[in-house]
Amino acid sequence: MTTASTLKQRIRDGDVVVSLRIPLTSDRDDVVRALDQGGYDFIYVDGQHTAFTDDQLVTFCAIADELGLPVQFRIPHTRQTYLIGRFLDMGLSGILVPEVVEDATVDEAVGQSYYPQAGRRSWGGTSRLGFDADDPPGRLQYAAWWNEQVVLGMQLESVVGIARARTLAKPGVDYVAFGPNDLLFSLEGHPHFPLRTVDECMTNVAAQLADTGVRLGMAVITDSDSDERAKYVDMGITVFQETP
Repeated sequence: MTTASTLKQRIRDGDVVVSLRIPLTSDRDDVVRALDQGGYDFIYVDGQHTAFTDDQLVTFCAIADELGLPVQFRIPHTRQTYLIGRFLDMGLSGILVPEVVEDATVDEAVGQSYYPQAGRRSWGGTSRLGFDADDPPGRLQYAAWWNEQVVLGMQLESVVGIARARTLAKPGVDYVAFGPNDLLFSLEGHPHFPLRTVDECMTNVAAQLADTGVRLGMAVITDSDSDERAKYVDMGITVFQETP
């Protein structure tokens, strides 16, 4: 367990942070080679559109922890927020929930991400981040530490999610992310929605959340040297993904 400035605090402070997006099947050498190609603040792995096993997730998180980087995981489906505690027990430090439109989804995600009294995550698991099974920390000590570590993101990918962003940005949510491709499907299916482009949707959400402390992120890859990245920073986006 460390008391260094956390990724969660940096996101809260509005620092620009960048994740390394890499396959969950990567071994240690793969991860090291990827990290050598850029400056990354955390690792992102996708469980929504890729196959994985529990053992792979535990092994990958152990590799990342050894290398000093937290891991965020996009859960396989919106309705699997009830499994967030289980996923976190495998060594993750962050969760991204896809296709969020309902208050109940956010409430469940927050509850499963935080220990009491901030949430209702169940106690247990020897693979948890920062948990030494040979010298286990006290229950309340670990819970307090964890609640200042976990990073929780909600992905907005529909006109309904965009319109309800303010409502969905509940306490316990660190940032909302945009999924441009699915959002485009939704915009195409709602020709009378007043916002017609992904950029317009992002700008609208930025205005909705301006005084909430909830930050904005991209759930697609952008290049740090591109004009596109600079444009998004100007729009208020602070959480990004890259591939090596």
